Amino acid sequence: MKTIFAAIAVLAISSAAFAADIPDYVSKSVSDSMRPKADTDRDVLRLPAETIAFAGVKPGMDVAELFPGGGYFTRMLSDVVGPKGRVYGIENFKWDDGSDAKVAADYKNVTIQIDQFGDFSLPKPVDVFWITQNYHDLHIAKYGVVDMAAFNKHVFASLKPHGTYFVLDHQANPGTTEDDIAKLHRIEKAQVIREVEAAGFKLVAEGDALHRTGDDHTKTIFDKAIQGHTDQYMLKFEKP
Repeated sequence: MKTIFAAIAVLAISSAAFAADIPDYVSKSVSDSMRPKADTDRDVLRLPAETIAFAGVKPGMDVAELFPGGGYFTRMLSDVVGPKGRVYGIENFKWDDGSDAKVAADYKNVTIQIDQFGDFSLPKPVDVFWITQNYHDLHIAKYGVVDMAAFNKHVFASLKPHGTYFVLDHQANPGTTEDDIAKLHRIEKAQVIREVEAAGFKLVAEGDALHRTGDDHTKTIFDKAIQGHTDQYMLKFEKP
């Protein structure tokens, strides 16, 4: 009987690559007319509706978003959480070009804070800590040396009980080194899982909406042959 339950549990995680229904509040956020055309043109590659639905962001939630990068997801997250929720954008002061502040000016439930790379502070615990395509950057020493064990424990402490840690990144091949991560801007899914679970989180779902078999993981994500079409994974962790 224990074996059966264990098999069901594994299936529940591996198959959360499920084609989930997209809630209306997510669909509306994606179709928001305030979104720049440069953003909406990228939707076919980034699949924001599937991504937000998988992460489980809902109206009224508080979300911390690491490295908003001009607000591609920030705008949609703002719409989803609505007036009773809040989005805390955490930007690296070296990457800040003022674009995130413009998003905060347009979306009143968005706050942008500029911090040292790999560090952050939040005014209160949040429901979701969100990192898309940037977890690997925390491993790149030229941006700043980050103690990943301490960082992930900080995320853990910043979440409400049963809060979600959502990570989406570019897949790397087994055996990828720190030097490889810096060169390719990829990180192996198994490494992310090891690091995050070591901080006390439990992996509860994996999503493969952005899994692309045409990417062999050997090229940098900026290679024109693969840029925008990389093989990516979604991981949903829960704080017990």
